[in-house]
Amino acid sequence: MQERFFQSILKYRYFVLIVSIALTAALGNGLSLLQFNNDYRMFFSEDNPQLQAFEQLQNTYANNDNVLFIVTPKNGKVFSREALVAIEALTKEAWQTPFSLRVDSITNYQHTYADGDDLIVEDLIFNAERLSEAQFAQAEKIATQEPLLLHRLISPDASVTGINITIQLPGKALDEVPIIAASVRQLAADMEAKHPAIEIRLTGIVMMNASFPEASQNDMQTLYPLMLLVILVTLYLMLRSIPGTFSTLLVIILTIIGTMGLTGYAGIKLSPPTVTVPIIIMTLAIADCVHILVNYLHKLHQGLERQAAMLESLRINLGPIFITSLTTAIGFLSMNFAEIPPFRDLGNMSAMGVMLAFFLSITLLPAMMMMLPVRSFKGDNSGSQTMLRLADFVICNRKWLMISMTAIILALIAMIPRNELNDEFVKYFDESITFRQHTDYATEHLTGIYLIEYSLDSGEPGGVSDPAYLAKVEAFAEWYRQQPRIMHVNTITDIMKRLNKNLHGDDEAWYKLPDQRDLAAQYLLLYEFSLPFGLDLNNQINVKKSATRFTVTMESVSSQEMLNMEERAQAWLAANAPEIQSDGTGSSIMFAHIGSRNIVASLEGAVIALILISGILVIALRSLRIGLLSLLPNLIPIGVAFGIWGLLVGQVGMALSVVTGMTLGIVVDDTVHFLSKYLRARREQGLNSEDAVRYAFTTVGMALVVTSLVLILGFGILAMSHFQLNSGMGQLTAIVIVVALVADFLLLPPVIMRFGESKNEK
Repeated sequence: MQERFFQSILKYRYFVLIVSIALTAALGNGLSLLQFNNDYRMFFSEDNPQLQAFEQLQNTYANNDNVLFIVTPKNGKVFSREALVAIEALTKEAWQTPFSLRVDSITNYQHTYADGDDLIVEDLIFNAERLSEAQFAQAEKIATQEPLLLHRLISPDASVTGINITIQLPGKALDEVPIIAASVRQLAADMEAKHPAIEIRLTGIVMMNASFPEASQNDMQTLYPLMLLVILVTLYLMLRSIPGTFSTLLVIILTIIGTMGLTGYAGIKLSPPTVTVPIIIMTLAIADCVHILVNYLHKLHQGLERQAAMLESLRINLGPIFITSLTTAIGFLSMNFAEIPPFRDLGNMSAMGVMLAFFLSITLLPAMMMMLPVRSFKGDNSGSQTMLRLADFVICNRKWLMISMTAIILALIAMIPRNELNDEFVKYFDESITFRQHTDYATEHLTGIYLIEYSLDSGEPGGVSDPAYLAKVEAFAEWYRQQPRIMHVNTITDIMKRLNKNLHGDDEAWYKLPDQRDLAAQYLLLYEFSLPFGLDLNNQINVKKSATRFTVTMESVSSQEMLNMEERAQAWLAANAPEIQSDGTGSSIMFAHIGSRNIVASLEGAVIALILISGILVIALRSLRIGLLSLLPNLIPIGVAFGIWGLLVGQVGMALSVVTGMTLGIVVDDTVHFLSKYLRARREQGLNSEDAVRYAFTTVGMALVVTSLVLILGFGILAMSHFQLNSGMGQLTAIVIVVALVADFLLLPPVIMRFGESKNEK
């Protein structure tokens, strides 16, 4: 049955070519359905508790998605005429930003002061063109002493300022973020042209969202062409066969088109992690093709005619290629246990690509090779001799290798605890990305985008005016301000203290919280009635006036530092103000939690995948003993790789948490091909264990070297990504594959020669 199928493939090769192209074209129609998700919320599932808490906060108060203009006067003085004229103009124009809710800057900051018995509320800077130097100096003094502005919209030395646009995304179209990004970039460029005395940088959550697809597109423009070039050069150098290289390239291209088309039909949205799927598919598709081609060229070198050589290559490779494709797909599918939806999509897309690559490699590839003129691989003999010498070395030194490899493996695995679960979501982008550059500048000179937010509930309507409640909120704010790496604390109590001072004739002695509830309520009501449209307190106080928003801005910190800070805050609240205690939330907290949650979920998936793969190997190899022994070279590379990572890097983020499941199926490839050839030699040819090892090395050794090299280069190129989630994943996966090849060559043969013998297998 199997032989007749392959004979038909070779006989009707032109028909196979037409059907393959037609099938790919049909699948490729799904490419038009592909869409790119550019919302950072894509990294969180709908049932994520931190996301739910964050959305509840935003539903209670105003949305805090934002664009922050960082304005730097070239003369270093924000409170100069040229700078303030530009800032005033930019503040006015920023209101025209699509989906904007409010704009906050030093010019429209609602400054309050007393005029007799009246409370005056007005813009801090109005009509800057006509103000005097004395007025500039007074405005600077007010701004740099105002807690609501300092380290938020003005730097302590008044050399840098910010203009913050609060954005309310409707969430009805995927182009909302690009529209906003294009609008604010154009506005910044126009303002710099009209006001050459200032420099403008852009940061904020919306700009981070916009940077996701931009980083991905940059990778696509650089990494994909580089990967194709590496494939062509590597294949030709290793195979010395232009037809083989061309046929493999055709399989790769059709596999990518088909996979991405299926992605469109499935309704999966592209994201920074999933745009790497074509690179992953390239490397995995090559592995299937190389095993078939190397054995085909080897048989040609031995004197078989072309069709017989291809049939023999397909016969001995079909089983191993199917097993490795299946186990690789299972490994990728185990990523569905991940907490991060884009990684689930990555796993599903890669699994589809693996199986499509398998189908095309056993149909289209042999058909193409029958159409094209092919000569045997001239370097085949030298490669076999090299593998034979390696086999002899392993056989002669098997005891020493087993002991030394075991010692090295245990020593490296012992380094795993050196890894620390840490992430900095701004550093997901490397320093070549404009968003990263501008955000680092903002953090150094003005403010950060790492926020912890609380909704502090008084427990009763109107309770925000209760002096006891306000005192607890103020104490919490003062505690936070004493903590390390805190840049700013935004709390309603600063407004209440200022109003109390204003309504006592601006007497500094009254810069404190009101001690009467009705008085505090009157202050708040009077102030709210005086605020202009768009600058009200809805972003800080809920409708019932029973709770307030409390926002902490931190420097750029790791996820662990942020979680530690939130843990200390909860301990303080529990001890000092349990009545208003609530969990901290915000995008930064969400990213801080997702890494640890994802590791637990991914390990669950990896365990299930391991059980399935183990069962498949035992059945496929028809040996419980060999099947179980094969787990060693499949598990060891992951442990050793994380040990090496602990020595070299020591920081594991959310992307690396899925590497175990992703690589579990990939590393099985080498093991299955080596063991299948070993068992074939033992069962079909009756060779002893030493000669069976030699047979495995000479028949499949070079193919393993070629496929591993291509995988290493492929994931190595992925490591060049400007998106750290992808680059870290590429680096660690490349390390896993290197270790897997070493383990399969230097550890697996001694193990099966020592422990793989049983009466049934002799």
